[in-house]
Amino acid sequence: MSATAAAARRGVAAAPRRLSILGATGSIGTSTLAVLEQQRAAFTVEAVTANSNAAKLAAIARQTGARVAAIADPSAYGGLKAALAGTAIIAMAGPDAIVEAAGRPADLVVAAIVGAAGLAPTMAAVRAGATIALANKECLVSAGTLFMAAARRNGVHVLPVDSEHNAIFQLIEHRDVAAIERITVTASGGPFRKWTTEQMGAATPADALRHPTWSMGAKITIDSATLMNKGLELIEAHHLFGQPSEKLAVLVHPQSIVHGLVAMRDGYVLAALSPPDMRTPIANCLAWPESSGAAVRSLDLAAIAKLEFEEPDASRFPALRLAREALETGGWATNMLSAANEIAVAAFLGGEVGFLEIAGIVEDTLGRAAGSLQRDPTTVEEALTLDGHARRLASDLVTRYARRH
Repeated sequence: MSATAAAARRGVAAAPRRLSILGATGSIGTSTLAVLEQQRAAFTVEAVTANSNAAKLAAIARQTGARVAAIADPSAYGGLKAALAGTAIIAMAGPDAIVEAAGRPADLVVAAIVGAAGLAPTMAAVRAGATIALANKECLVSAGTLFMAAARRNGVHVLPVDSEHNAIFQLIEHRDVAAIERITVTASGGPFRKWTTEQMGAATPADALRHPTWSMGAKITIDSATLMNKGLELIEAHHLFGQPSEKLAVLVHPQSIVHGLVAMRDGYVLAALSPPDMRTPIANCLAWPESSGAAVRSLDLAAIAKLEFEEPDASRFPALRLAREALETGGWATNMLSAANEIAVAAFLGGEVGFLEIAGIVEDTLGRAAGSLQRDPTTVEEALTLDGHARRLASDLVTRYARRH
């Protein structure tokens, strides 16, 4: 029985838990703050962090009463310090400050920093023994074996924030994993689900950012359009649930109501359904191990009327194939896949390359890896070094692709 449940049985109010939010100004951070407002008495906020938006970070720190506000961009320190003048909130800046803030004493850390920049801070939170509500894919894609080993060593629970993995986590948390036949993550199909390859070849960033069901940051929205997001989620599922590639699948489901499916060996298929709103999995993570109150409206299946499913088209969306191949190759390949994809997505958003060239840059980057690059990272430093090599290879390819664009 948890301390919260035991306190409730005795009729005693549970002490507020300490919460830190890494990446507080982003999409997940914003949704976390919305959920926090519904559960304000249950938490005190230890630290909030951001990349460069000092004004928004300061406003969040004031709103939540955080003890510490840390910003990654050192040049933003003056603005953050000034915006926090007159408060007792500690202002810090620089990458090391983000790691320090992440490692401060906390019961729960929401890890929502985008990209490989989130790896070192989240590992600091793991070493500090906090429960991790993980929204940063790169911790598992870039260094999944290393990350999960550190979590086990420190007795840390890793709670998935992604709607798909959170749904699956709830389906299997108290079940015998040996009885699982297959785990399926669903995909909306993104904005290009019905587009031809030729149409996608002419797609603009504005086209790709028009997601049909979810409101997310730019990078993850582009990943949804290429289906790389689903490939990365297969890699995450492998590390979170200990299942091999052959037991992991993707199914396109445009309504985004069924978030995960678990096929059991007794013939039953378990499904988790909810409206497409990130506040639901976040609320579940904040309340765990208790049940959360509904963060959003109730699901009305009669109003939805139909739920559709289809196989993803690997020929039109090669990123999904690349991610599975990387998963089956090893940790060095998933690390480089993620890093190259970040570079390629940024180049597409910047107008340097076309939409279809995102997957091409990623595949060519992996094809150029040789020698010492084909070794799984065993430390955070090795993971970040490998990530850097992949970024340099991908950046060189962007230049070459751009000449033809």
